[in-house]
Amino acid sequence: MSAPQQFPQRSYEPPAGASQIILVRHGQSAPLIIGEEFPMLDGHGDPPLSELGLQQAEQVGSRLIREPVSAIYTSNLTRTKQTAAPLAAAKGIEPIEVRDLREVNLGSAEGGLFRKWMAEEHPLALKVHADGDWGAIPGAETNQELQARCVPALTEIADRHPDELTAVFVHGGVIGALVGHAFGTNPYLHLGSRHTAITHLVITPERWIVRSFNDASHMGSITSDTQL
Repeated sequence: MSAPQQFPQRSYEPPAGASQIILVRHGQSAPLIIGEEFPMLDGHGDPPLSELGLQQAEQVGSRLIREPVSAIYTSNLTRTKQTAAPLAAAKGIEPIEVRDLREVNLGSAEGGLFRKWMAEEHPLALKVHADGDWGAIPGAETNQELQARCVPALTEIADRHPDELTAVFVHGGVIGALVGHAFGTNPYLHLGSRHTAITHLVITPERWIVRSFNDASHMGSITSDTQL
């Protein structure tokens, strides 16, 4: 008598031609010190990583060295470039800067001021949270404006790398915008990615698939500060 036909569960396989993208939030950046302004770049606060942030960059680099990463991208801000550096050195890959993947511009709260506002429960910080939109701050990008530059930028990367895995080092607000696009939800709902946490996307011409979000198992403890 022949054995009955079996149908085991299969492991996930990306569709043919899909691009797999690992989004990595940068490590912790240097603190805002009153009286010492952040360096600025194109209207954005551009602090370097803190000592802890540099350690976090090493940790995520050590984790991703095992992955078949074919290309590395960063925003044009220092903290993403520093976070990508350990992996880039280990892989021998020169990172490519993409300006449109820089963090949300916070208008009158730029240069680290939003951190102070959050700590003090400034009315505009509270309004951002209540509205679920960065545009509550005078001069800041709205969620829609942020997505309008981030989504095409990541789509272009995906189009360059069919059937490949790329690592893209970005920012918490950018990750929220991209995940919100994938789910068709308010980007502000997807803030809170930990420093150097991994979000895994599979992108095809038809859809964006979220395989994981905020994976920071390389960091140990499951709790962390999530300020911009």
